[in-house]
Amino acid sequence: MKKYLHFLIIISLSTSTLFSQKKEKKYNIRTIAFYNLENLFDTINDTTINDEASPIMELKANRSKVYWDKIDKLSSVISQIGLDKANTSPAIIGVSEVENLSVLDDLVKSKHLIQKNYGIIHYDSPDKRGIDVALLYQKKYFKPIHHESFNPNIYKENYKIYTRDQLLVSGYLDDELIHLIVNHWPSRRGGEAKSRPLREKAAHQNTKIIAKIREKDDNAKILIMGDFNDDPTNSSFKKVLKTKSHKNKIGKMDIYNPYEDLYRRGFNTLGYKDKINLFDMILISSPLLNKSKKDFSTYKMFKAMIFNKRFLTEKNGKYKGYPFRSFSNGVYAGGYSDHYPVYMYLLKEQK
Repeated sequence: MKKYLHFLIIISLSTSTLFSQKKEKKYNIRTIAFYNLENLFDTINDTTINDEASPIMELKANRSKVYWDKIDKLSSVISQIGLDKANTSPAIIGVSEVENLSVLDDLVKSKHLIQKNYGIIHYDSPDKRGIDVALLYQKKYFKPIHHESFNPNIYKENYKIYTRDQLLVSGYLDDELIHLIVNHWPSRRGGEAKSRPLREKAAHQNTKIIAKIREKDDNAKILIMGDFNDDPTNSSFKKVLKTKSHKNKIGKMDIYNPYEDLYRRGFNTLGYKDKINLFDMILISSPLLNKSKKDFSTYKMFKAMIFNKRFLTEKNGKYKGYPFRSFSNGVYAGGYSDHYPVYMYLLKEQK
């Protein structure tokens, strides 16, 4: 009888352990992010671009102090994005409004990020002010194998618009090949309607990059990120990129925009002239979409968010409730950026 009871206890404990192991699945969590760094310019005059128009160059004094304070603040923000779930800063983060490779080098070598060993992919764009896009990545998680810069070749009334390039980076997130397109589309200067065709042309350039990727792999995992200077429901997304916001309507070749739902619910990434906008987004191709909410055998999007912590929000004055900006009316406001960062978690079940 004692032997029989002992056998039952062993079976019971084994079943309990198996059930517990089945419930407690473990996942790799990787944060993918994008952040407009609001005029991250150095203090050196570059005669080949119009960097004199940057806010930091317009300051009468303390430029160096302001520059290093801005580097410290921005790197502190980046170090916190996704930290609560991934236990580290973003594995990959696209950035915009940076002047050159030098400012990016200062950023990743700051006290908040130096231990993360970020790599940098950057090209000088033809933008007249000299502002570029770039990609930062933790070398332990991401291994780039290819990158190139695409000029959108946008013309208006027979003259070329010298705007930001679109950066394509392909590489392995752990052991999975992904492709990232970093954007900063033309602004709304002159009004949304008047400038709309410029962003539609920028979106068309994205479709060509996507088509190039899919020539080699029509099941490619693609992430499209940036400051698009358009909201999720504008024509550049709905008519050109043909983005969709309902998971159950996403076909194999469709692009899913998780930020359209956030926009409809009243969320924003910036404010301007008493109007809020959601210009900063990360879009994904269908192979990154988890429709069943159960299959994480490969990397899939778990959740897309806006990093809009209270300390990043202006609490007083004319910009109250907006992102706490660095510069205002020609003076250093002491904030971070006039945009909130955006980010998403990619999950993969550990084997």
